[in-house]
Amino acid sequence: MKRAVFWVHDPEAPSFRHRLAAHFPALEQAGIRCEVDVFPRRSYGRRILARARGLAGVDLLVIAKLKLETGERAVVRNRANRIVYDVDDAVYYAKPDRPGQPPGYSRRRVSKFLKTCAISDLVTAGNPTIAAFARRSARHVEIVPTGIDSAAYMAPIPRADGRFDVAWIGLPGNLPYLRLIERPLARLQADFPGSLHVISEALPAAFSARTIFVPWSAATEARALAECDAGVMPLEDDEWTRGKGGFKLLQYMAATLPTVASPVGVNAEIVVPGQTGFLARDEDGWEQALRALAGDRQLRRRMGVAGRQRAERLFDRRVVGERLVSLYHALISPPELAID
Repeated sequence: MKRAVFWVHDPEAPSFRHRLAAHFPALEQAGIRCEVDVFPRRSYGRRILARARGLAGVDLLVIAKLKLETGERAVVRNRANRIVYDVDDAVYYAKPDRPGQPPGYSRRRVSKFLKTCAISDLVTAGNPTIAAFARRSARHVEIVPTGIDSAAYMAPIPRADGRFDVAWIGLPGNLPYLRLIERPLARLQADFPGSLHVISEALPAAFSARTIFVPWSAATEARALAECDAGVMPLEDDEWTRGKGGFKLLQYMAATLPTVASPVGVNAEIVVPGQTGFLARDEDGWEQALRALAGDRQLRRRMGVAGRQRAERLFDRRVVGERLVSLYHALISPPELAID
């Protein structure tokens, strides 16, 4: 068995659970034993010294999103056998305080990111935007999307009440983006019965469109999505949002729901307009897309099935896991050189 250690600040974070931990069984089956090491956010220097000696027995070190300090990078590169840097957010910027504001920029943050890329043998980027930024310093970059467990999701529950319920699923920190579709939703709901189902840990404050709060849990999220008719992902267009992975779109697609999304970053690659859903650039576009879906059950069904098929073919956890296993094996078990 080869040994892989994953450095992560928060092993319960959705990005780590879906993006890396979900592939541990496939990696173990392929002969790579996976260990998680919770990496402190502070204690600079000491956190590396406490781990430096143990790196000698590690075949593969996977650094999940965190950015190493100057002295730390030298120790890690000197001690580690092979290094993978996995990134699925624009961590080289700071998240904007609110939608519409530019993300925070600091030369030091960018430098730490690029220099962590530079010491890595492989950078696995969640989307092309992150990959392009990483290629400024990285020697080898591969785009690896976050996989979705398609089998865990169910198709929409048939209803005969004529309602059109829209799903939004995500972390509370992303709730402000719903402001972008507040007025289109309110106008839509004046003509079609239904609500916005917010599947999260909170509701947007003082929201004028009808909403239903659905507390998120891993055990109930599939059922919560099955009670809706479409899924939405509104975003502002900035350097931070262009680095997002579009995971909620994959959840909607796995749940056989048509999707409506802002054409920002990888969203424009995940959604196939007219086939799996719509891309909406402004309030008029959002209202037109939602009205088209609200008024046509067959369209919703056709797009939902096409989205499910696309999710299974390109983004299913099994497909992504096979690619990750292949990339890791190529690093730690390179082919032997032919000898004449």
